[in-house]
Amino acid sequence: MPVRRLNHAVLYVRDVARAVEFYTDVFGFKVDVEIPGRAAFLSAADTLNDHDLGLFSVGERAVGASHGQVGLYHLAWEVGTLGELAEIAGKLQERGSMVGATDHLVSKSLYAKDPDGIEFEIMWRVPREDWPSKDEENRLRPLDLRQSIDRWGTELRTGAAAGSAT
Repeated sequence: MPVRRLNHAVLYVRDVARAVEFYTDVFGFKVDVEIPGRAAFLSAADTLNDHDLGLFSVGERAVGASHGQVGLYHLAWEVGTLGELAEIAGKLQERGSMVGATDHLVSKSLYAKDPDGIEFEIMWRVPREDWPSKDEENRLRPLDLRQSIDRWGTELRTGAAAGSAT
C-alpha cells in the first residue's frame, strides 16, 4: 500500500474556539463543521479533502507533550508561493507565534506554535531544478526570505499547489 500524501491532521487542543480562531486567521482555513466547545473540522482553500484539520477539545487542564518526549514533533503545511509564505510570516510574528525559520535548500520553512504550544511548519517548496545535489553538506541554513523572494519572486507556484510533482 503506497502512501500518496497526508490527507488531514487531527489535534487535541485545550480550547476549540481559540484554536479555530488561530487556524482560520493564520492559515485561512474555513470551518466546515463545529460542535461548540467539543470539536471542529476545517478546510484549506481549494482543498479536495473533506477536511484538512480536525480539532478536539481536551480541556484547559490537559498537559501537552514536550520536547524530548515520545509523540508528534510537528506537521508541515505547504503553501504555493513565497508571497503566501511571507504573508503568513507576518501573521505569525504579529501573534508572537514564530519560533524559527530555516532554509532547507529544497524548501523555505517557518516554524511556529499554536495557542496550545503545538509546533508546526509552514513551507514553500523550491523548484526541483534548483535543488542542490545530495552531496551538499550543510542543508540547514538560516532563512533569508527577502533573498528567496528576490530570486523566485512572490508568485511562482510550486509543489502540489502548482498541480505538478515539482
